[in-house]
Amino acid sequence: MLQPRQLGMLVLLTLMWGTNWPMMKFSLRELTPLWFRAFTMSGGALALALYFIWRGPGLRLPRREWAAVLWLTLPNIIGWHFFSILGLQELASGRASILGFTMPVWTVLIGVLLGVERLGPRVLISLVAAVAAVGLLSFHELSRLAGRPLGVAWMQLAALGWAAGTVMMRRTRSALPTEVVTVWMLIFGSVFFWLAAALAEPWPDVSRFSGAMWASLLWGALLNYGYAQVLWFGLARNLPPSASAFSIMAVPLVGIATATAIVGEVPTLTDALAAACIMTAIASALIRRPPAAPTSPATSTPPRPPTPQERRP
Repeated sequence: MLQPRQLGMLVLLTLMWGTNWPMMKFSLRELTPLWFRAFTMSGGALALALYFIWRGPGLRLPRREWAAVLWLTLPNIIGWHFFSILGLQELASGRASILGFTMPVWTVLIGVLLGVERLGPRVLISLVAAVAAVGLLSFHELSRLAGRPLGVAWMQLAALGWAAGTVMMRRTRSALPTEVVTVWMLIFGSVFFWLAAALAEPWPDVSRFSGAMWASLLWGALLNYGYAQVLWFGLARNLPPSASAFSIMAVPLVGIATATAIVGEVPTLTDALAAACIMTAIASALIRRPPAAPTSPATSTPPRPPTPQERRP
């Protein structure tokens, strides 16, 4: 059961991450995807590092923890953020967010394979609903002459990486605070994206960025890679993988709602049906059957009298 503080964190996370999808799509009009990731991720890592150093706990990473943090960085930061930005470049932002947040499907399946999750009725309904959302959007892209089915594949690879990372965060035993792990994962991820961008894309002409572009970069650095990352990894370490995963699946709904205002994308009927499937998955995952009421002593069945055979010594 989510505590009030955890519920508040999830609401903030949903609003920030949902709005971030059309904000990223807007940024890709003026900036290539890998440089966008390099700028915003390193900016977020720097902002978080300065904040936590100022607050006092310090960010020292013992040598014995390097391997564990690097291992967590691969799926959580590199896998998710690399493939998702490629998918977003191909797809509408609301559609990309729906596909990316099918991550809980992979989370539960990985948990089942590892023996830490059970395929109960609620989970099965959530899985079917989420798979239906992927199927609807995949069919729509494949059926269109100008469709981008490769974007669907990129987003599913991103979702798989994030799902594996969520399970790993829960199973990794470390005495390091979540803040330290988060900052160092972002630092390691930033190094990867700076190298990848330098090898694959030309250096951007930042002097030609619009004011809206700079605002989008600040949003990505301070909120998406700043505050939101600490919220998410704190939840991922303290909640079961399926609970932390399914509980943020409302993000695509916020993404669809804000996409029209930010980038002028109008959702289609297919998008609405896929969003309805996602809402079904959320409801099935979070609404639990109330426990059965205990039997009242006044209405309980009285004990039967012993038989003659039972009275016999």
